[in-house]
Amino acid sequence: MIELTQAKNGVIVPVNAQPGARRNAIVGERAGAIRVAVTAAPDKGKANAAILELLAEALECRPSEIGLVSGETARQKRVLLVGLTVDEAARRIARALPASEPSSPAAGSS
Repeated sequence: MIELTQAKNGVIVPVNAQPGARRNAIVGERAGAIRVAVTAAPDKGKANAAILELLAEALECRPSEIGLVSGETARQKRVLLVGLTVDEAARRIARALPASEPSSPAAGSS
């Protein structure tokens, strides 16, 4: 289950990044994080930009409503979805996950 955390100005979503992949896609869930694959290399922020762009499109957010909170050089990242509640973020993530993915997003605590 994806562990979402309510923040003052939105929801924090844990992301497991896979740069240098064959295609850009949300590939599922792993260890409480949404798994995102991007073709961009982890070079000078290119992969991070591609991840944020993919998530914005998949989660129906404007680019200005999504940002990297932590994990700039790590595979494990935390992304802020501005203006969303945990419930709304969970619904959007559930729609974006591959159909074969058995897990559904759930609210975390913090």
